[in-house]
Amino acid sequence: MIGTALPLAAEREPPLGSHVVTARRGYLHHGIYVGEGKVVHYAGLVNGLRGGPVEETALDRFTRGRPTWVRFDVPSNFDSREVVRRARSRVGEDCYRLLTNNCEHFCEWCLRGEPRSYQVEAWLARPRRVVRATLDLIAQRFAAPGRSSLHAARPDATNAC
Repeated sequence: MIGTALPLAAEREPPLGSHVVTARRGYLHHGIYVGEGKVVHYAGLVNGLRGGPVEETALDRFTRGRPTWVRFDVPSNFDSREVVRRARSRVGEDCYRLLTNNCEHFCEWCLRGEPRSYQVEAWLARPRRVVRATLDLIAQRFAAPGRSSLHAARPDATNAC
C-alpha cells in the first residue's frame, strides 16, 4: 500500500503541501493539497481513457467521497510553500502518460524534484496485474455513456511534451 499514511478525517484540513492519496477502482490517485480546500493533481484517467491535464480542484471533488490519506513516508525536499508553488506551476499541463507521467510522478516531482511512481513500479513487477488494470480501465471507458473514444489534443495546452 503506502508506506506511512494517516487517514484524513472529514473535518480536518490536510497540512499545506501534503501528498494526499485516495482509492480508485484498481489504483490509488495522488494529489498535492494547496490550501483552502483545494488539491492540484494530474486528472489523467479520472474520466476514463482520455488523459486529463494537471488541474486545481476542490478536495471533495478529488476524493469523490472515498477514503483519503495523507502520505508521510518520505520527507519532502522542499518546504510546503515551495511544494505548492511547484504544483501550481504545472496547472494546465496536458502530457499525462500512464507509465511515465501520471499523478504519482507529478506528486513525487512536486515533493522531491524527481518524477517517480511506486505504483507503476509495482505494477511492472507483476505484468499480470498491469493487464488486469488495463482491461478494467478499458471496460470502465466503454461503460461511460455518451463519451467518444477519440479526443483531439487540447489546443490550449501550456507545455509541449
